[in-house]
Amino acid sequence: MLIGIDIGFGFTKATDGKDFLVFKSVYGESVDLQFRENLLQTEKNDEHIQIEIDDTPYFVGELAERQSSSRSFTLDQHQFVSSSSKILALAALSKLVHEPKQSIKLVVGLPIGHYRQYKKELKETLQTTHNFTSVDANGVRTEMQIAVSDVRVLPQPIGTVMDRLLGATGIPKNQRFASDKIGIIDVGFRTTDYTISDKGRYSERGSLTTRNGISRAFTKIGAKLKEACNIDIEIYRLFEAIDSGSIKIRGKSYDLKPITERSFQQLATAIATDANTLWADDWDMDAIMITGGGGAVLAPYIEKQLEGVVIPIKQDLDYRLHNVRGYYKFGLYTWRTKEQ
Repeated sequence: MLIGIDIGFGFTKATDGKDFLVFKSVYGESVDLQFRENLLQTEKNDEHIQIEIDDTPYFVGELAERQSSSRSFTLDQHQFVSSSSKILALAALSKLVHEPKQSIKLVVGLPIGHYRQYKKELKETLQTTHNFTSVDANGVRTEMQIAVSDVRVLPQPIGTVMDRLLGATGIPKNQRFASDKIGIIDVGFRTTDYTISDKGRYSERGSLTTRNGISRAFTKIGAKLKEACNIDIEIYRLFEAIDSGSIKIRGKSYDLKPITERSFQQLATAIATDANTLWADDWDMDAIMITGGGGAVLAPYIEKQLEGVVIPIKQDLDYRLHNVRGYYKFGLYTWRTKEQ
């Protein structure tokens, strides 16, 4: 069994090639739920993700945000890899692996700027046999034993290239990505990654990670809200509010559209400026792609300021999922090639 997992600072994304899973990269202490009924069936799409690792129980994603009094959410890369990555990865596996005992292979990603430093640590964390407990919405416990036999770690933006280059079975299909020089801007929650795929090969010289992720705009919006209502709002609780354009705090509604527009425009300018500077000597670049969850939001602002032709991402999938679908396809290609 092969699974691709994109463990992001904002959201964790995973796929087994058939189904996709997306949840906030937040986890917290598990509590004994006295009442488990879903009132009025108002949250039909809500995912109940609850696991126990080494006798420590966790709620993960929306469940942690709603039920845990103590929650963990970090933008620190070292803490994220050493403490959060295992919990979030096993949370994803608890939903996608349907047999209590299963052997699997994984493809995961890291920001380009942290790839060399943390690649080995992440691989060693995940490539082992994991014994943990999965608890469903009804409180039914399942003992899981997942043997991760192999892990491939990729620079994150390469996932989008693989998604466009490879077909659903892992066989190359798009010759443009095998023959052209393509720049990729991957806007994540904490970081923005820049890289070049030159005829399908990774370019170290044209690659960079900056801290200009979408969280930078969220932080500004949160600061303005604190000025208005004197309440510190965790930035991971702003996703839905920013998407809808308003937030209610203690019953009062606040319009977020003006500050969101300004914050997004400023962030997009910084991202486009970095790209134009980094790739100043790459005048032979054929096109540029914008991807990532933040890319979906900022693309209209960034495109106008880039020096080059922008390839639109197909609208067949949530922007956040292009990397992880590419990880899965790369796994198919890699291990099929090894076995031939």
